[in-house]
Amino acid sequence: MKNVIVTGGSRGIGKCLVENLAKEGYNIILNYNKSEKQAKKIQNDLKENGIIIEIFKADVSKKEEVKKLVNFALEKWESIDILINNAGIAKLQMFQDVTEEDWDEIINTNLKSAFYMSQAVMPSMIHKKSGCIINISSIWGIVGASCETVYSISKAGMDALTKSLAKELGPSNIRVNSIAPGVIETDMNSNIDEKIKQEIKNETPLGKIGKTIDIYRCAKWLIDDEFTTGQVISVNGGYVIS
Repeated sequence: MKNVIVTGGSRGIGKCLVENLAKEGYNIILNYNKSEKQAKKIQNDLKENGIIIEIFKADVSKKEEVKKLVNFALEKWESIDILINNAGIAKLQMFQDVTEEDWDEIINTNLKSAFYMSQAVMPSMIHKKSGCIINISSIWGIVGASCETVYSISKAGMDALTKSLAKELGPSNIRVNSIAPGVIETDMNSNIDEKIKQEIKNETPLGKIGKTIDIYRCAKWLIDDEFTTGQVISVNGGYVIS
């Protein structure tokens, strides 16, 4: 079975990816940074059902910690088949109020982490002439979001990374794609009040908010598929159609 690293895997979309891929039999390393309690709970809950995963603490916005994470994976498995760059944060704020610290934190966590992680797993994938990288970006990287400008920039950067790497790594049979979720029921979106949620539903052709399992299904398809690369697939219920 294939070997998978999921960054930011302790909650939200990452948690759903980890749990469902593990149940499918994939070898999983759940990367977390601050959410040790949540990561251990996922690991223990799966263990109770006879499923073993590894968890590894690393701030993937830092190159040396990425190196430790990838080395841990290679020592355990010898190769990495799938990387899912899911680690991310968001801040709701007016652009004029964004500080340099805010900018660095969001760009580093969301975009620099994908750069470091992709670069670190490439040698293993190139050597094997096989691999799959999935970047979890966002609908807001496609259309932009008011009061989330830096977040939108970071996710647009992930999509540009996806397209460029797909061209560069295609000859090595490595596929690189983005999933750009719309509004999904996660901790990150838990601060959206019910009135706004209803407005989003009213503006969405399918009339509902997405669930994390919707993103998992897309990721699983991209893992299984052999002829899709360089694509930004927006799972958003039709909220944005471009």
